[in-house]
Amino acid sequence: MPERERTRRVDAVIIRHQRWGEADRLLTIYARELGKVRAIAKGVRKTRSRKAGHLEPFMRSALMLAQGRDLWIVSQADTIDAFLPLRDDLQKTGYAAYVLELLDRFTYDDGPNPTLYRLLVETLERLAKDEPVFVVLHFYEFRLLDLMGFRPQLFDCISCGETIKAEDQYFSALQGGVLCPRCGHRVEDSRRISMDALKFLRHFQRSSYAQALAARPVARVEQEVETIMQWYLTFLLERNINSQAFIREVRKGYTATNPDKPAGSEEIH
Repeated sequence: MPERERTRRVDAVIIRHQRWGEADRLLTIYARELGKVRAIAKGVRKTRSRKAGHLEPFMRSALMLAQGRDLWIVSQADTIDAFLPLRDDLQKTGYAAYVLELLDRFTYDDGPNPTLYRLLVETLERLAKDEPVFVVLHFYEFRLLDLMGFRPQLFDCISCGETIKAEDQYFSALQGGVLCPRCGHRVEDSRRISMDALKFLRHFQRSSYAQALAARPVARVEQEVETIMQWYLTFLLERNINSQAFIREVRKGYTATNPDKPAGSEEIH
């Protein structure tokens, strides 16, 4: 193991945890000072543990980490923000799980990225404050893709380089962007994308969050944007996004009990 400081105080979001030994937990965290790391929380499964309540998924906590032989060890934990609204509502729980799953899948133990950490915290704060889910999630997706080096090409045909005209086009996950109608027919995985949906993708890619809040698509376009983004993200990750299945199930249950109100309509504008 490379030489490193024996203790570190970090500001971190808990991504997930799993059982470790008889009474411990193995945590995966994303820390402002370290990036994504794993750490052992000793004894937190015991009923009298004082640290357990500060180490749940979605929580932002101040941690004191001590260097172990192979992993960090959590010696102290204090909650900075528990994001309680994300735990009290199943839809919000699903959205938060989605945010953390994307972060987990796209990142490795490759050192700190303060910009990404700030994006993560701000996204959880926005979800907790009832800001429009359509905007919060897609803005997060595009900033994450930018930071991870997977920015899709949306303004010029990725094949021939021609400027995209104001008409329906094609999108290719394999090529990583939009294709003009002439080139779209030649790419095996290309799918049609309406100009309305493409406008919203461009809007999220080039806007600040304050500007992105102006997005108010009709339901048909909102669904198309979501479908394109899930297809592209799944292609990049080479696996399904587990939290999406949970979100769909929660939406079905919500619709069944609120037949006159679309799921999430209280949050999406």
